[in-house]
Amino acid sequence: MAKTWLSISVELLGGRGESLWPYPGRIFAVGPSHTFAALADAINTAFARWDFAHLSEFTLSDGRIVADLEVNDGPAESISGPITMPLDMATTKVSRTVSAGDEFRFIFDFGDRWVHRCVVEPHKVDPMEVLGIRPKAPLAYWGWGAMPDQYGRRWMDDDGESRAPRRPAKEHPMVDFRWPPSETLPSLDTVEVQQTIEAEDATGFLNSIVNRHIDDDLHTVAAGVPLLLADRTEEHMAVVVSVINRLNFRRGPGDQELAEQLLTQLRS
Repeated sequence: MAKTWLSISVELLGGRGESLWPYPGRIFAVGPSHTFAALADAINTAFARWDFAHLSEFTLSDGRIVADLEVNDGPAESISGPITMPLDMATTKVSRTVSAGDEFRFIFDFGDRWVHRCVVEPHKVDPMEVLGIRPKAPLAYWGWGAMPDQYGRRWMDDDGESRAPRRPAKEHPMVDFRWPPSETLPSLDTVEVQQTIEAEDATGFLNSIVNRHIDDDLHTVAAGVPLLLADRTEEHMAVVVSVINRLNFRRGPGDQELAEQLLTQLRS
């Protein structure tokens, strides 16, 4: 597919009265139909902003302003440089306004004044190559740096004066393999499991063990594995492999022998 999309590098220079270094950045794929309003939304999303209720504008290298004409409907006010009429960011297409090598500025939130340097890369890109999709709006395909919170908050209730909360002594269970916590999962109904095995009901057996805490009753579950091996669907084989892996990982009394037995049945 032809490379027809602009590649625009955007670096955050600073905001809230502070300069950043190194500049965090993102590179965006921008399509022929995308407007400056869509690019502004894409930048704000990629730069971790959540409150979009602020004004923003682009300033091109020739002095033209691209702004929201609902709030800026006259000549751009200035004390130097050319007097220009603002372009409507809701309708002005990026690809028809800038070209390779152009630089332009994006400011979000005129109070905190988050300033970005935007550069159109020399080579166009194919969105299918860099993104794997053709998005309806500009989308970042490369990036770097730590994004500051738009209000400078370091945690949810940060008031700018309080000390940061003490770090927990233990890692959150989501960080490792303990999610979801086993105590939150429904317990295995071993009677139900045994009934499905006796009835040779592979579907019922599978339904009785999925989304259950099974690690304390692996031997009971293993007794129903032959039902799954009889059908040998992809779904059933994945469950059999999971049971084998759990037995090998736990290594309790008889676990390794049972895992080897199941593995032999699986291979046969």
